[in-house]
Amino acid sequence: MSDGTWAVRVPASSANLGAGFDVLGMALTLHAEVGVGEPPEGAHAAEARHPASVAFTRAGGTGELWVRSPIPMGRGLGYSGAVRIGGALAAHVERSGPEAADDPDVAEAVLALAVELEGHADNAAASLHGGVVVAVDRSATRVPLAIDPAVVVWVPDATTSTDRSRTALAGRVERSDAVFNLGRVGMFVAACATGDVAALRAATEDRLHQPARLAAAPESAAALRAGLDAGAWAAWLSGSGPSVAMLCEPSRAGEVTASLPPTGHTKSLYIDHEGAVVTATADSATAG
Repeated sequence: MSDGTWAVRVPASSANLGAGFDVLGMALTLHAEVGVGEPPEGAHAAEARHPASVAFTRAGGTGELWVRSPIPMGRGLGYSGAVRIGGALAAHVERSGPEAADDPDVAEAVLALAVELEGHADNAAASLHGGVVVAVDRSATRVPLAIDPAVVVWVPDATTSTDRSRTALAGRVERSDAVFNLGRVGMFVAACATGDVAALRAATEDRLHQPARLAAAPESAAALRAGLDAGAWAAWLSGSGPSVAMLCEPSRAGEVTASLPPTGHTKSLYIDHEGAVVTATADSATAG
């Protein structure tokens, strides 16, 4: 593939998943694309300060970078993490070809750079590796999944700054609250690995960040309660919010969606199992 005929496709993500603050991440079937050369239809040239461009340049990329993305910015769906992974990986693909996307050493370098730029690994690791991940420092381990749920995401019109949202959180936590969250992170991983969907609701309860954030976003709190009341297995504030993500049986996704407040829009998604991959751009795939 030459410049302009390929793109790095990267999934959006939901982080924290309730109790796993800065640790758990889930890739979603909503994808950004990043490439080098002339922007294809629907894409835009990325400015030098764009997070994808910063990662691209830091990873040794040269030339004009473009981005095409339906991931909403500032809504807790990992836009910056996804495009940073895309930009960094695009630099390696530009230099070494599409096989760079399958190189474990490249993946390690891409994640390390994204974590440096993001400040935490949960979103970026999920976008890079796909599935559900446990992110620690600059490494990530995928959680084995015995479930394949629908992921209904409620997205309000309001945006949230992750940095500002963090300042609202307590600097110290009670030991009992830390133990509460530790137990639920373990429960979540076990429930995903065994298919115990009945445990997921309790496994996504949290005492470290959601109470403060939901208190400042009552519509998000209402959406979370409505989704659970409609039969979702679990619901949580996605990242720092204000979006809310819910897991449910695919056959009940419509019912869960219909229960959510009209003050936001919904996305009916699934867990993305591929992570970041190199694809042909839509323009080149349909040409000739």
